[in-house]
Amino acid sequence: MDLSDKRLKLTPKRLEVLHQLGLHTTDDLLMYYPYRYETITTTAFENWKVKDKVWFEGEVVQLPRSWRKGRLVTTTFHVRFQEQILTVTIFNRPWAKSLNLNQILTIQGVYQGNCKVTAMSYDTKSLAEHASITPIYSIKEGIRQKTLQTIIHSVLNQLQDEIIDDIPDEFRQTYRLLPLKLAYRCIHIPSSMNEVQAAVRTLKYAEFLRFFTAIQLMRSTEGIRIAKKPKIFSSKKIQQAIQSLSFEMTADQRDTLEKILYDMGSTHSMYRLVQGDVGCGKTVVATLALYAAFLSGYQGAMLAPTEILARQHYQSVNEVLAPFGVKTEVLYSALSSAKKNEILQDVALGKIDILIGTHSMIQDSVTFHKLGLTIADEQQRFGVAQRKALKQKGEQVDFLLMSATPIPRTLAASLFGDMDVSTIETMPAGRITPITTLIKENSFRTVLEDVKRLLISGRQLYVICAAVDENEEYHARNVYDTMESIQKLFPQYKVACLHGRMSTDETSNYASIP
Repeated sequence: MDLSDKRLKLTPKRLEVLHQLGLHTTDDLLMYYPYRYETITTTAFENWKVKDKVWFEGEVVQLPRSWRKGRLVTTTFHVRFQEQILTVTIFNRPWAKSLNLNQILTIQGVYQGNCKVTAMSYDTKSLAEHASITPIYSIKEGIRQKTLQTIIHSVLNQLQDEIIDDIPDEFRQTYRLLPLKLAYRCIHIPSSMNEVQAAVRTLKYAEFLRFFTAIQLMRSTEGIRIAKKPKIFSSKKIQQAIQSLSFEMTADQRDTLEKILYDMGSTHSMYRLVQGDVGCGKTVVATLALYAAFLSGYQGAMLAPTEILARQHYQSVNEVLAPFGVKTEVLYSALSSAKKNEILQDVALGKIDILIGTHSMIQDSVTFHKLGLTIADEQQRFGVAQRKALKQKGEQVDFLLMSATPIPRTLAASLFGDMDVSTIETMPAGRITPITTLIKENSFRTVLEDVKRLLISGRQLYVICAAVDENEEYHARNVYDTMESIQKLFPQYKVACLHGRMSTDETSNYASIP
């Protein structure tokens, strides 16, 4: 049911709140589960320790004082709790100054010692009137927890007789599961953590049951793979391309390529995932698959998540295939309009055999003359709709996904349904096995001596940061501060930064630093 249905009696303002959270139907709302719960536990004052989170009921014994400093409004007042007079401080609650003497409040806060409490919230209900467990949801700025809780309670009450329970009675009894409508109520309006655990168990089972039922239907449905004309290409020419490589392909690479070529030459569209660690040689396998598409009279397309990766793929593919007369181009948003138009025209006319690019390739303006193979690199970074949009730019297109994110074979088979999965486990000869070390101390100086030795030996260092700039709401090491710190530590070495906000020219310069 759509949340705008008049039976739910949701106001336009509340609908706007839900839409901001990506919630549009009652199913969306019911499955928007809390990420944690707050449990009200009260303890005697003499057992409070500094930094303890406390709930208590107190009586206002001194009127509040408020003052403003910049955007911060601070309010303090005194309450009596178990014969103790506590000083309560609360921030950015300007309405707290209207509290009255002898008013009873329930306060949630953190004990600071010396009879001082920093309040996180308060209300005028007695402690006994509060639910013992409060669900906490992921929300956006401007949306209150209480508002979302109230909406969910209202919708649950409205839908009690309309929730369809799709778990068969046999399974429910065997696995001791709750009725679905009770599970929703227990996860959103629990009276104990035992109810929460029972609800989570039931809802997880229901989710997996639906998922694996859908997968089984996909596997058992006849004709799930789209029929196509087999691609005819010369195996001898593929071998010539392999022999032209400057390295020996591993057994895993050869095995994966063989399966891809078999799929391309079959009468059903290929739908295969190739996974393997960075450096295992997925790109050369993809390059040879693109060559096979070219030999069979089709165009190929490779989708990359970033401009840098797209350009790197272009260089790699072009280096291998240009000697065999394959015309390869790269398309990304930073290109000039004239260059883009030239590429788009040549692709549509079939003058370009392989097009490599970023999201720009998904646009409607990109039309292929005869697309036969689509490859998506780092496939987890593209949505289903994006991959589908590229696949639909041709008829009966073979589809190859690549990922460096390792997924166990059995899990991959479950997650991707009817998709075939190939794993490249062995590294090409000469590759050094990376050493991964966890350092618990939050300081670069812990590894300073190791880094010095690497730099002296002529090696390079790169540091990955969680943020580009300093952010008050997100406390993490940022690129510019980290670069400045490292430059101070190593003044004799060149330190540069690279991030997604930089121009194409800047990233091109830094990406090729020797």
